[in-house]
Formats: sequence, C-alpha cells, structure tokens
Amino acid sequence: MAEETDVIVVGAGLSGLVAATEIADAGKRVIVVDQEGEQSIGGQAFWSFGGLFLVDSPEQRRLGIKDSFDLAMQDWIGAAGFDRDEDFWPRQWAEAYVAFAAGEKRAWLRAMGHRIFPVVGWAERGGYDAMGHGNSVPRFHVTWGTGPGIVEPFERRAREAMKSGRLSFRFRHRVDALSITNGTVDGVSGAVLAPDNVERGQSSSRNVVGEFALKAQAVIVASGGIGGNHELVRQNWPKRLGDPPKFMISGVPEHVDGRMIGITETAGARLINRDRMWHYVEGIQNWNPIWPRHGIRILPGPSSMWFDATGTRLPAPLFPGSDTLGQLKYIMSTGYDYSWFILTQSIIKKEFALSGSEQNPDLTGKSWRMTIKRATNKGAPAPVEAFKSHGVDFIVRDKIEDLVAEMNKLAGSDLLKLEHIRMQIEARDREIANPYVKDAQVMNIHNARRYIGDKLIRTASPHRILDPAQGPLIAVKLNILTRKTLGGFETDLDSRVFGGEGSVIPGLYAVGEAAGFGGGGVHGYRSLEGTFLGGCLFSGRNAGRAAAKAVG
Repeated sequence: MAEETDVIVVGAGLSGLVAATEIADAGKRVIVVDQEGEQSIGGQAFWSFGGLFLVDSPEQRRLGIKDSFDLAMQDWIGAAGFDRDEDFWPRQWAEAYVAFAAGEKRAWLRAMGHRIFPVVGWAERGGYDAMGHGNSVPRFHVTWGTGPGIVEPFERRAREAMKSGRLSFRFRHRVDALSITNGTVDGVSGAVLAPDNVERGQSSSRNVVGEFALKAQAVIVASGGIGGNHELVRQNWPKRLGDPPKFMISGVPEHVDGRMIGITETAGARLINRDRMWHYVEGIQNWNPIWPRHGIRILPGPSSMWFDATGTRLPAPLFPGSDTLGQLKYIMSTGYDYSWFILTQSIIKKEFALSGSEQNPDLTGKSWRMTIKRATNKGAPAPVEAFKSHGVDFIVRDKIEDLVAEMNKLAGSDLLKLEHIRMQIEARDREIANPYVKDAQVMNIHNARRYIGDKLIRTASPHRILDPAQGPLIAVKLNILTRKTLGGFETDLDSRVFGGEGSVIPGLYAVGEAAGFGGGGVHGYRSLEGTFLGGCLFSGRNAGRAAAKAVG
C-alpha cells in the first residue's frame, strides 16, 4: 500500500526546498523525492553565482542608484516582449514578481540569515532605447556565499522540519508517473535507484533496485529544465535564433534532462512557450570538468572586443554584458556557432569573472580578504588565471600577428585575416585618447565607469588594446553554453497547473524552471538576470503556501 502524506514535492532543488519548507512551517506533512542523492540537495542553485534581482534596495541606494518598481517594470516588459495569448499568466507573474523584488523579498531572506555583497552588479545593460531590453540601472545583487549561500537557509529549514517529523526526503527515488484519480493528481510512482556516492554534479547511475508509490492531496513539480539534454534543446530551438548550434557545452549537469517535464505533460499539464530559452554565448570549456561537456560562462566587463567567427566585430549594441539573446541571434546568423574575445591582461584582471560558486572561492567562502584582492591583485582572480593557463579556449601572445595565427589554428580554419582584425582594433584604439567618442562600445565603457561599483571592480581603465604595456594580448574562443528553460507549465499565481482545456488540474502545482520560473514563462523572451533564483524563491513560496492551505 502506498505511503501517504499531505504534499509531495518532486525535486530537491531551490524551488522544491522553498515549497517544502513553507508547507512544513504551515504544519503540514511533506515528502520531497529526487532521483539524485542527498549530495545534490539544492540542485542547480548550488552551482550558481547567487545573483538576485532586487529593486530599490539599501545596497543600491548606498551606491547612489535610483531605482523604482515603475522603472523595473518598464525594463521587464521591454525585455520580455510578451506577444502571445499564452502570455496572460506570465505577465501576471511578472508584475507580481517585480513587486516582490521591490518589496519583501530582501527582508524575507535576511530574516533567514541571507546576506548580500555590497557592490551591486549591472547585468544585461541593453543599449537600445528606454523601452527596449536591458536593466536601466544595476540590480544584480550577489549573495554573500554565492549559490550555497542561497541554498543554506532553506536546507537548514528543511532539516529542522525533518526533526519534527513534518518533512522527509526520498533521495534516489525517480518519479516515472503521476497518479490521477477522478481528474485529481494524488500521488507519484516510480523506481528506487541504487545508492551512488558520486560527487555533486557528476553523472549518477540509473540502476533500479526497487519500486515506490506515494499518495498525497497535492503534488508540486519542481524538477528543473532541459539544459543538460542537448537533444531536447535542439528539438525546441526557436527558428528566430537560426539553426541550433552543432557544438554546445553544458552549463548544468546531465540529470537536468527534462524527463519530469515530459511525464507531467503526458498527465495532461499544459506546457507553453517551449521555444523560449536562455543560453549563453560566452561559454568556455571547463579544463577541470565535473559533469559531461561541462562549460563555464564568462561574466565579462564591457571592454573586450568581440568578433564573430569571420573576424568581424559584433555590431552595436552587442557588446559584452548587453544582450545575451541578441548576441546569440547574431552569432548563429553568421553560419558559425562560436565567436571570439580579444582583450589585454589589464582587461582580464579587472573585468573577467566566472559564473559558478566553485569558480568564486572568495565570495563562496565569504572571505573579505580574498574578495578585496579582486580590486588590488596584479593578476586576474586565481580561477580566471587557471583557465588562462589550462583552458583550451584561451590563447595568450605578445603580438597580434601571433595571436591571430593561433586563433585560426584553434578554429581549424583560415577565416581570420590579420589585417582585417588589426584595422578594427587600431580604429577602436584611436578613440581611446578622448573622453568624447563615436565608438559606441567606448561610450559604453565611459558610462560604466561613471558607476562606482563598475569603476572599483568591474571596468578597466580605458586603454589601447595594442599597447604593449597593457599586455600580453589574450584571445578567447566563445562557445554556446546551454542553461535555462524560459517556457514551462502554465500556472496561476498560486502555482496551480492548467490542463489542456484551460482549467486548473486539481492537486497539481509547478514551480521554478519547470514552470518557466512562474506562469509558464515569466521572463517572456529575455531575462534581466538575477531572476532565475528569484523565480525559484517566489514560485516555490507561492506554491508551498497555496498547497498548505488547500490540503485538509
């Protein structure tokens, strides 16, 4: 006979933990099932940089940043580009989420011990007009402790609930089906997988050693997206972004495979906006990989020169940090699935950060001494220097002639012409002598340095790329890096899932990436960044509170 509880949560990632702890705090019983082992608790959030989208925060105000709900909402709508009938609930979620980010989000987290690094980052800067894509002001608040720092409060709450008997985990339990009785989702069933002590993020075995069945009054799907399944990524790839890349690397482990999304859709859930996705174009192959095809994203400052595979500079405003999907669309339009940065040692030491908790030991380890060295070191942060030394996508040379020759060698082609590259760099370099320029990227650099946070730790002093004193020269081959699913299950503001006929499926909820981070696509076509973890927090909280009220 199946074990019974009040609510079942499928997935022990951030959104699942948030939902489960809200349910337990409401005095209800909850079981969390996950196909991975206990070492993977927290899911993809653990590996993240820990960035959170906040509006009009104390950190912003201390840095002189003037933000508001209205400005943030303008930016969100400009980025999202909602244009479908299916965008009704995503739009409702967008307004509710921005209000959350401008309201209780920070205080709610802070009450659990969460803290924020004091310098606010400026992601997705846009560069079009006031109503177009991009953040008008810096809003990227880095968690002190990065991804583990955002997971920790909810893991702690979960373990406290375990002691009281209200919450239990079933790790290595793979859900194969949802059970439905008289149209109501009332449980899950599946396979018990053999224990596996692989390190977090590594691929675990799928050896089946048993079966299980659980019954509940509600089931919350918190199983994540499809970024580790390149076949599904290509299958859902939107035509508007050209043909899918022939070569991609993975920003998430292999178990982020979309399997539970398919199971839930088979049960009748309505999946919308499946062609909306968020992949990065600054991916580098990890020289020390944890999972298959493991890639890391460069978080670039504004100064690196960006060239496509043919050696042509990307057009304005597609500069580093401006418009991820605009850059992806342009790169794929060239007929190639990679591009290049060319920069100097002076730029890399100030402007390169790497996404991921494991690539930021200073912030992850909450070490002020190490963090201060970002601004004072002669070299780049140690993880960046390690990639420069060991990464297959990095080339370091003193002369532009040698650099371009090695770039062609790495690409296995002769697409890059030395004189074409040199001409573009020299033209840009002539603009550097004046504070007023016509080169839009150089304008962007000057604008960035007006913000004290960028000037201190994220933007190098303007200089000529070909100035030997700023060298050596560095080239980085940039690959497409899979990451986030922006579409998902259509839900109302309580995270209740709709069926194919437009009515709510009783007993079924979806949160986090499985719900497009809320509603089936709260971001629309584009993200403002810092919004993925926040979407997990907000949708998980809404679902947990709603499910706790709904169960008897």
